[in-house]
Amino acid sequence: MDRRLLLKQGAVGALGGAAAAAMAEGDDDALGRLDATAQAALVRAGAVSPLELVDAAIARIERLNPRFNALAAPCFERARAAARRQGLAQTPGPFPGVPYAIKDLLDVQGVRRSSGSRLLREHVPAQSAELVLRTEAAGLLILAKTATPEFALNASTEPLLGGPVRNPLDPARSSGGSSGGAAAMVTSGMLPLAHASDGGGSIRIPASCCGLFGLKPSRGRMVGSSAADSGVEHALSRSVRDSAQLFAWNQRSDAAAPLPPIPLLEGPPRARRTPLRIGLCVDDLQGRAPAPAVRAATLAAARLCERTLGHRVLPVRRLPVDGERFMAQFMVVWSGGAERLLSQAEADPASSRRIEAVLEPWTLHLAAHARGLPAEAQTHARAYFAQIARELDEWFVSTGCDLLLTPVLADVPPPLGYLGPAVPGPLMWERLMRYVGYTPLHNVAGTPAMSVPLGRDPTTGLPIGAQFAARLGQEQKLFELAYELEAAQPWEEG
Repeated sequence: MDRRLLLKQGAVGALGGAAAAAMAEGDDDALGRLDATAQAALVRAGAVSPLELVDAAIARIERLNPRFNALAAPCFERARAAARRQGLAQTPGPFPGVPYAIKDLLDVQGVRRSSGSRLLREHVPAQSAELVLRTEAAGLLILAKTATPEFALNASTEPLLGGPVRNPLDPARSSGGSSGGAAAMVTSGMLPLAHASDGGGSIRIPASCCGLFGLKPSRGRMVGSSAADSGVEHALSRSVRDSAQLFAWNQRSDAAAPLPPIPLLEGPPRARRTPLRIGLCVDDLQGRAPAPAVRAATLAAARLCERTLGHRVLPVRRLPVDGERFMAQFMVVWSGGAERLLSQAEADPASSRRIEAVLEPWTLHLAAHARGLPAEAQTHARAYFAQIARELDEWFVSTGCDLLLTPVLADVPPPLGYLGPAVPGPLMWERLMRYVGYTPLHNVAGTPAMSVPLGRDPTTGLPIGAQFAARLGQEQKLFELAYELEAAQPWEEG
C-alpha cells in the first residue's frame, strides 16, 4: 500500500503533525516519536506492518541502548516471529503489533530472567507469567527485558550485573528505580511504553526522574496480583491514553477480583458536577521539607489544579502517620524479602560461589538487618501496615478529600553512584529514606497513586513529578485528572 495515501485517508489522525510529515516522507524513525495508541492506529489502518514497527524499534534500541544501558535481555527474533503472525492487526486488544518490553522481574518463556542479580544470571523460565500472557493478548510484541536493580531493592537502577542505567535526560544521573530500564527505554524513544512494577515507588520514581506518566494501581487490581500484594504491575508511558488503555485491558474482572473493574477512560470528563477536593501535603511523613525546586514544582501543580482546572486545593500540614515508625516497619518488611533471598542462595546446592559473589552488598545488608530482628517482627509489621491502610482511608473520608497531592521524590535524580552498590548499608538506608519518603505509603495502604510530569528543576532542567493519590479502587479519579493535566500543560511539548 502507498504510505502517503494511507496517511491522507485517516491514519494521519493518529499522529502528531511533525511525525505525520516524516512518515509521509518515509522516515520510519518517526515511529519512535509516536505513542503506542498512535502506532496501533497505523497498524489497523494498514499504513505500517507490525514487522515494520518491530524492526524500527530494534534499530532504535541498537542505536540508543549503548548510551543508556536499559536493556537486560533482548528477544528480537521472538518479537519478529510474533509480528509475522496472520491477523495480528485484527486483534481485539488495544495495541496490535506495538513493540513492548517486560521488566526483568517477570518470566517470559525462553528469555533469561535474572531479576538484576548475579544469583540468577543463568535462569531461563519455561513459561511466561500470567500478566505477560495477558499483555501479549493485547497485541503487544515483547522484544526486550528491561534492567532493574538487584531484586528491585533500590530506587536507582545500578546493578552489578549489567551496570548502571543512565537517564536519557542527563546520562550522568539516575533514571530511577526499580523500573529504571523501562523508563530509559521510553524516555529515549526506544519504545512507546514499557512494563513496570511498583513495590515502594518503582513506577512513580522513574516516571518522575525521566519525565513520564506512571500510575501505580490499587492493590490486587491487575491480572496476576492479589489483595495481599504490596507490589503491583502496570507500565510507564509518555501519554495518559496509553496507560489508560493498558490498564483497562490488564485489570482483573474475574469473580474473585477484590475490586470492581473501572471503564476504559479515553479522555477527561466532559463535564464535572463538582470540583475535586485535593489535599496538599508538601513535607514527607517525618515532617521534612523537600528540595526547594521540588517544593516549588509541587505548589505549581496545586495552582494548576486550582486556578486552571477549577479544583479545590486544601493544605494539609501532616498526614496521620508516624513517619519514623512507618519507615522502621517498612524496613522490617523490605529486609525480610532480602533475607529470604539470602536463605535461598545459601541453600542452593548448585552454587559453590561465595555469597558475596552472587548477592550485592545492599541486599546482604538488608538480609543481615532482618536476621537481627525478633521472630515476631514481620507479623507485627504486617499488622501495623493493615492499621495504616485503615487510617489513610479514614483520612480521605474525614477530610472529604478526593485526592492527595505530594511530591514524588525529595529531590531531582541523583548522580549515578549516590545510590550505587558501593554505598555502605547504613548510609544507603539514610539516603533512600530521605529521597523516597513520599511513595511507600501508597504501597502499604494499597491506594492508587500516579506521578505526573508537571515540573522542571530550573537549574538542571530535569523533570519533577507531582504525586496524586486516591482511595483504594478509585483510579478513575486519577486518570480523569491526568487527562485534564495533560491537556492543560502538555509535557510532550515541554
